[in-house]
Amino acid sequence: MPHITVQHLAGRSTEQKRELAREITDAYVRVTGIKPESVWVTFQDVPAEDWAVGGTPIADR
Repeated sequence: MPHITVQHLAGRSTEQKRELAREITDAYVRVTGIKPESVWVTFQDVPAEDWAVGGTPIADR
């Protein structure tokens, strides 16, 4: 059973996460042929102050 973790900046709506979970699952099923019920997707919402790019926290940009 695959478990796909999506880390992204906090702020996505429940509907956006629903759609992402559906699309990610559909893609995995299409490529691997497994049943959708076997695909687990979790979201980790990371606050902007806890994520840095190029040495600079995103919250500081």
